Amino acid sequence: MAETGPAPRRRRTADPPATDTTSAVPSPPDANARSIAPNSDPEPAPDYRLDDQVGFRLRQAMQRHTAIFAAGMAASLTPTQFAAMARIAEVGATSQNELGRLTAMDVATIKGVVDRLRERGLIVTTPDPADRRRILIALSPDGTALLGDALAAGHRITAETVAPLTATEARELLRLLAKIS
Repeated sequence: MAETGPAPRRRRTADPPATDTTSAVPSPPDANARSIAPNSDPEPAPDYRLDDQVGFRLRQAMQRHTAIFAAGMAASLTPTQFAAMARIAEVGATSQNELGRLTAMDVATIKGVVDRLRERGLIVTTPDPADRRRILIALSPDGTALLGDALAAGHRITAETVAPLTATEARELLRLLAKIS
């Protein structure tokens, strides 16, 4: 007795046209239907390699740096909290709006950072003597004390991040990142 396999699959053709001729209004297209042109398979991008893309490499470097930062930063400061505190130390008391610009943070992000730093007692806010409507943000005594340890940690984190590079390459990397940012 001969073995029989499954019946061969027949190629499905388009559904036959509707036989209801009482409606002169064509039926709407099926929302799930796709219009496929013959030979419309997308062509692979000819010289595109993910490993050669700057965004991919920047993301990998950032992931590595973020892990180093989390392991080495004093008092569990986040990168954005550290940046805000370091910038306040550089420029002195400043408004929240200006601090956001100086640290490249949007309005919502800098507000959250400032709120968390205030809750931790690392910053203080005072009215601007020149414009009482404006609030100035400054480091608190606790924030100033912590910042010394945080800045030392920041130097170690940077050194570990660029450890695979020579000193010249590290300077060049920083120069190029500044150029594209």
